[in-house]
Parts: sequence; structure tokens; C-alpha cells
Amino acid sequence: MIASTMNAQMTPSDGRVRFPTEIYLLRARKGAADPVKEALYYEKVADDVVRCTLCFKECRIAVKERGYCGNRENSDGTLYSLVYARPSALQLDPVEKEPCFHMLPGTTILCIGTAGCNYECRCCHNWHLSQFRIEQMEYYELPPEAIAGIAKRHGCMGVSFTYNEPTVFYEYMLDVMKACKAAGPFKTLFHTNGSLSAEPLAEILKITDAVTVDLKGFREELYQRHCTGRLEPTLKFMKTVKASGAHLEIVDLVIPTVSDNLDDIRAMCRWVKDELSDDTPIHFNRFYPSYKLLNLPPTPVSVLEKAHAIAVNDVGLKFVYVGNVPGHRYNSTYCPGCQKRLIDREHFRVRSCEVVKGRCRFCGRAIPGVWA
Repeated sequence: MIASTMNAQMTPSDGRVRFPTEIYLLRARKGAADPVKEALYYEKVADDVVRCTLCFKECRIAVKERGYCGNRENSDGTLYSLVYARPSALQLDPVEKEPCFHMLPGTTILCIGTAGCNYECRCCHNWHLSQFRIEQMEYYELPPEAIAGIAKRHGCMGVSFTYNEPTVFYEYMLDVMKACKAAGPFKTLFHTNGSLSAEPLAEILKITDAVTVDLKGFREELYQRHCTGRLEPTLKFMKTVKASGAHLEIVDLVIPTVSDNLDDIRAMCRWVKDELSDDTPIHFNRFYPSYKLLNLPPTPVSVLEKAHAIAVNDVGLKFVYVGNVPGHRYNSTYCPGCQKRLIDREHFRVRSCEVVKGRCRFCGRAIPGVWA
């Protein structure tokens, strides 16, 4: 039963996306956004020039200028966040949509995001958020405690920071996490590209329950050309998360002609097994044309199945999923011990869950994840 992973305050998810009623009552704002919160993690380097140290890009920012993400502005030598308590996206999602399959399956999570991003992924399906600045977007004014309150009123199991890259609203994310922990038994999920620097990551890992990392591919050149990012810091990030004890899941969007090289996928899977663990969940997700890659076709399901076979049969990973293909048998979770289906999923909908107190109900094998 799904109820075995839930407490009495949680509302089961039916697999559908919904909007919290509060957004129909709040007045969305649009226009110039004044600096609202001094940023964390920056240093002065010359006169009024500052260096942001939040992510590996370490932008040098002159007075009245912003960093690459567009969210952090230098005002007379002090760096400010422009998006603190100003989310542009607020949605009730099944946790499976994140995806985070090993975190209280069948529950609803409140998802929030803002304008801006420190990457420019050519495949981005949230480009309408990530590639715009706050003054170009509608946003709501919601302090951290209000987010925790909305999650509680709607029976959510917690809050996910997602849609755009949460690193670029770090201060808000950190305070919402603290508010959630103060308000009740809420979980938090950090869905990220893995660009956050070591010191701010350590602060997040003291609080968050789970991290989902979008691994864009397994070649440095691909990262630079398609995402304006870097692979090496992402790998280091994942090793840090794994060592902390927080639950980690990996998403690999398999894009035709871009990130569908099976040798690269094999190398990535071997790295996951050797440097993280063989029971780290990994999702091979289907690409659909979006943003600057409208010319490419959807990923053939056969390619995703080949990636799955490499991960499971060749490398020996234990929890491997095929995503964005509703109804595929590898939407579900299978016990690596007895091979029985543990969590029966159809896309974002959970039909049954046989994980009891973190173990397979049939053979007793421990299953990694957040189950209570």
C-alpha cells in the first residue's frame, strides 16, 4: 500500500499536476525588482567590484551589474539577491515528477522556482523561467514561512526547489528549508545542475533530505557547448552529496545526436558505480523538442532501453529507470534481491508500494531512499 510510506498529514498524489489555491488569491507582480536580501558567499576584490563565490563560475560583478544568472546585483559594493521571496513558479506536483522515485512515493510535493539560471541549456524545457530576468517575469511575494504554510495546508510531504536552478535563489532556498523544518515534519528536495560550490553546499546538506542532479552528459565539451556549464564540478558535487548521507538520484536526459552516445553512457554508469554506489538511482529520460533544439526528434525508446541494459546488465547498477515514457515497465522499481516489483508506477502515478520501513516487503532487502 502507498500509505505505508506516508503519515496522516500527507495527501496522496494522483499523479496529476495542480496549482495551490493561494496563487489565485495572491496578486502577481511584474516590473523592476529592487535588491531585497544581501547575498551570501561573495567577496570584494577591487574598489566596489565583488566576486560571487556561490557557484564555480565565480562572476566578477561591477557596481550596477549582475552575475551570469541575472539574479545577483552589485549595489555600491554589496551583492544582493533580486529574487529572494519572489518565486515565479509555484506548483503541487507528484514527487515522481521531479523525479525522486525513492522519496515517499505517491506523495505530493510543493515545487517552487524563480527567474534566472547560471546555465543556458539548449534543451531547457523551463526556459520561460530560467532564461528571463526577474523584471521580465510575474512573481509572487512569499516569505519562507508562507511557503511552509502553503505546503502544510495542501498536505504536501515537503518542498522541492526546482524548475530553474535553485543555486541562483540560494538564500531563499536555505531559509525556506529552515522554515520547513521549524514548521513540522517536512522534507526538502534540491533539484539541481550540481554547480553549487563546496561551502554553500555544505550548508544545504545539513538540512535537505534529498538531492536530484541533472547530469547533462559525460563529456566536458558537451557541457560547455550545450549548457555553458562544466562536468568536473558536477561530478565533485555528486560525490560530496553521496558522502553526506543525503539521498541522491541522477537524471540523464538522453538527447539524439547530443548525449545519446552509448560509450559515454557506459562510462557514466561505471563512474556512478565506482565513485558513488551501485544502488544510486539513475533515470534515463526521453527528450522532447524544446527551446533551441526544436529541430531534433524525440529520443527513440529503443535508445533509452539500450542505456538501461548497459546500466543494469553491463555495469551492474541496481535502480535504473526509463523516464518520460508513460507506462514503460522501467517506470517501476524492482528489488535487486528478489526481482519483484516493489513500486508499481505509471509515469507519475504510483499504483502500489511494497517498501515497508525502507525494506522490500518480500525479501527484506534494504532499499536506499527517504521512506519516513
